[in-house]
Order: sequence, then structure tokens, then C-alpha cells
Amino acid sequence: MEAFVTQTGGHVGPVTFDRRGAKIRPLSVAPWATERLDRSQPPIIRVLRGDFFCLPFGGNSSPYRNEKHSVHGETANAKWKLEPGGDDRNDRPTLHLSLPTRLRPGRVDKYVSLGTDHDAVYQRHVVSGMSGPMNFGHHAMIRFPDEPGAGIVSTSPFVYGQVFPEPMERPENRGYSMLKPGAEFQTLDRVPTVTGETTDLSRYPARRGYEDLVMLVADDRVPFAWTAVSFPNQRYVWFALKDPRVLRSTIFWMSNGGRHYAPWNGRHINVMGLEEVTSYFHPGLAESVAENPISKRGYPTHVQLDPDRPLVVNYIFGVAQVPDGFERVDAIEEDGSGVALVSGRQRVRVPVDLSFLRNASSA
Repeated sequence: MEAFVTQTGGHVGPVTFDRRGAKIRPLSVAPWATERLDRSQPPIIRVLRGDFFCLPFGGNSSPYRNEKHSVHGETANAKWKLEPGGDDRNDRPTLHLSLPTRLRPGRVDKYVSLGTDHDAVYQRHVVSGMSGPMNFGHHAMIRFPDEPGAGIVSTSPFVYGQVFPEPMERPENRGYSMLKPGAEFQTLDRVPTVTGETTDLSRYPARRGYEDLVMLVADDRVPFAWTAVSFPNQRYVWFALKDPRVLRSTIFWMSNGGRHYAPWNGRHINVMGLEEVTSYFHPGLAESVAENPISKRGYPTHVQLDPDRPLVVNYIFGVAQVPDGFERVDAIEEDGSGVALVSGRQRVRVPVDLSFLRNASSA
């Protein structure tokens, strides 16, 4: 494996799995990565790629009390400091970065580790010294082949699914959305659109020319939750694992050319953000702390930080090569010292350290 991390924003990407063989690079890098952007663009947009940690998660256009956070917070925009590194307790090569936060005084430590005998990236973020309410999340972005329906998306059981209650983009702002604002759904394959029809969110790329966003609240009774994308023609699966009691929901951000303002200019296509969060969609901290339609249903959209009890967020993503005929991931199950990806009668065992999700100690 090979992984890069940006100093600005701590974005993990690109990542190459099986770099001596198949050279699988599932994460997206923005098409303007090598361009010189206008200074008005925030750092997060300039370096946009891969996966990054958001604290607070979202646009944050509305201030919370005396805090006016940047898009997805300082953790996705500020410069991280390299700390003395080394392997973690399981002898995984580990990069340790730190960030002293200013708007909400505290510290965030980022640990990025690579599996030594398997294709997985382990990330641990430790938020310390902060108090007060906060929403947060991971922002992984997957690049799909330029072929309709090339990837099949699935998740562990969810208890509630909803389209963002407002249009994701508006024509007067040179943006376009397709899904019906606020529509609720129980399965990914029947989600209402503004035309009165339904669409299938489990097959992507789809709906070229539109940007849309939905959120799924995970069933927190399972030992771990997962999100997966299978690419049958490329014969691999990208998967992510989390503790659903820490990261409560999954956001699908379907970015397929629906933004026609700079630097997007209609060219950010075939990308899906599969974002593991505790948040109220993507507006930001103020909306996630206030009573909202999700929290009214009893699903947490923020946590209360305690300076004496650091918040530890563990997250794993990886790749597994699969045999011909392996289609949708129906389940990811614990299997000995790893997991098994299940598709119909096919079962592919994948080495992965599930204990990482349950370990709250620092790397």
C-alpha cells in the first residue's frame, strides 16, 4: 500500500492498494488539484481529495454562539504538525499529526496507519481539551468509473433515511439537484425525485448533471456498521467500517456535474462522498446542536465534549479483490481475525483488525 496525507487539511489521498499489482486507487482527487485557484477559495477546496476529518462537520455558514467555523472546520483546512512517529501497538506503520485548534480551544491528534499484511487504512482522531457541543465526521470520496451504474453501493442496516430537506443546489446559483427535498425512504433503490418518479441510489454513477445528498441513520445495535461499493467489472470492493455508537449516520453526497460555479464548473463527476458522521446532514454545528428533524426522532446529531474525557473516533477503510460474479455486498460479517464480504452465496474473507474500532486508547 501507499498513502499520501496533505499537510493542509490532513486529507488522506491518493491511496494505492496492491501498488505492485492491480494498483487500485479508489479515492477521488479534485480535477483542479494542479491548478492555481483564486485566493477566495478556502484551503479545503484547494486540496480536496480522499478522506478527511471534519470538526465540526458541514458548511458552518451560521455561527454557533461566538464561533464561526470554516467549511468542515479547522481540521479540514488548517496546517497539521508532524509529530514523532513510529509503528502503532500492532506494528502498523503510523503517521502522527497534531493540530491545536483556535476557535474551540483544544487539540486534535490524527493517527493514520497502514495494514502490513492486508489492504486497509486505519484512522484514529483524538479530540482533547475541548468542552461544549460538537458534530463531526469522516468525509471519504470515492471515484467511480465513467460508466453508468459501474458501482453498487450498500450499507449495514439503517433505521431512517432522508433526502436533505432543502434543495442541495439551486439553478439561480448555477447548481442543480434531482432528489425530492425532505423525502423519506426505507431502501436505497426507491428514493423520490422532483419529477415524481423514484431513483436507485445503490447504482452509481447516475443522474449526470446533478448534485444530491441523503443521510442514513445507522442501526446502533450491531457490533459494527459498514458501507461498501462493489465494482464487479474491476473485481474489487471498497469498504468502510465504524462503530455506529460513535459515528451515528452515513451521508451520501452524489457529485455528478451539478455545480457550474468555480472551481467545479460542471467537471466534478462520478464522485460519491460516503461520509460517516454524527451530524444533522451538512449545514454545520449550529444546525446540528439545535433541535432538528433528526434529533426529534431520537437520533443524536452532536455530542457533548468534556475536556477531561477525550473523544476518540476510529475509522477503517480498505479494499478487497473479489472473484468474477461477485456483485452487491449483502453483508459484512466478523470472521475469525477479519471480516467476510458476502454477496449471494459468495463469501470473500478479508483480514482486518476489528478490535481497532473498539479500542479507545491512543495509537
